[in-house]
Amino acid sequence: MREPAGPQPDHPDSRPRVLVDGDDRCTLVGDPAEPGHNWRVTGRTVGDAADSATDLLVTAGYRVGGDLCRPLLDALPPIAIVRPDPGLSALLDLIAAEVEHDEPGRQVVLDRFLDLLLVRALRAWFAHPDATPPPGYRALADPDMGHVLRRLHEEPARPWTVASLADEAGMSRTAFARGFSALVGRPPLAYLTDWRMTLAADRLRGPGATVAAVAKEVGYADGFAFSAAVKRVRGISPSAHRAGTPRP
Repeated sequence: MREPAGPQPDHPDSRPRVLVDGDDRCTLVGDPAEPGHNWRVTGRTVGDAADSATDLLVTAGYRVGGDLCRPLLDALPPIAIVRPDPGLSALLDLIAAEVEHDEPGRQVVLDRFLDLLLVRALRAWFAHPDATPPPGYRALADPDMGHVLRRLHEEPARPWTVASLADEAGMSRTAFARGFSALVGRPPLAYLTDWRMTLAADRLRGPGATVAAVAKEVGYADGFAFSAAVKRVRGISPSAHRAGTPRP
């Protein structure tokens, strides 16, 4: 007995049939018969019919740029496949339900759900044994080193020393320096310098930013000391950072 024909899996090399353009437009690709046809079904759902028995593909995008994003993006592969756990599955169900209806405040709800989904997906990916998280990621789970990292991130301009950081962790200088380097992958003050340079690179590109003002924000006494540190660490001057010159 021959089974009835059903939906067939799509081949990865097949050409796309439709183009999703913007929030809610879905048009046929290369079909002159229906150039203006919009396959919008409901809410932000597009397809053949509202009750069609197909999978729901949720897509979202984030605008990223600047040096603050670079460690995370460098740690991710072009495509990261995360297997759903109960928490992720429940969150995807909530997103799917919200997408299907034009309710007031829908975009606000979706934005928060998608932020949560991104964080949960990144956690799941970096928990994979073959993943390489950004510097300091795994140290955040350590009670002592995680506390120190958060303090560095919150107050980069503070005149930190190994001794003051060790006091924050409640450890001796030697034990702290050894533990920090083991978990983060670099010595404490080297990590602090790199964090300051990362913040400075983004702030230098802001409207009206001056070298002297940014220097003070990230913990340098004056523009001269700051400029020397940027040149030493990044290989280019602060003004080159501001102009968007690529690093060597």
